[in-house]
Amino acid sequence: MGKIRTTYRKEIKLKAINLYQKKDMGIRSISKELGIGYTTVQRWIAHYKREGIQGLEEKRGTYRSPLKGGLKKDSESDTEKISRLEAENAYLKKLLTAKRGMIPEKKNQ
Repeated sequence: MGKIRTTYRKEIKLKAINLYQKKDMGIRSISKELGIGYTTVQRWIAHYKREGIQGLEEKRGTYRSPLKGGLKKDSESDTEKISRLEAENAYLKKLLTAKRGMIPEKKNQ
């Protein structure tokens, strides 16, 4: 079973960043003062340096892989979708007839 991670509010993350930047506290002393793991504080600081304040926003559970299913929002209209599918169908039919022409058929004797 996976490890359950605690989700911290943005205010706590900002407090840790402020202690690091304005008070010149070390990461270990910040983690002891706030009661948060050293690597967690280190990760927040790295995210803040890389992405700014948006780096502190919660990102878990926001990504949805297009390969895992779910509804995809298409900008394609119904008529465009129908014409695309008809073209795909015609292409597959041509491919199938070409493939059948390449395989010699066995004659019944």
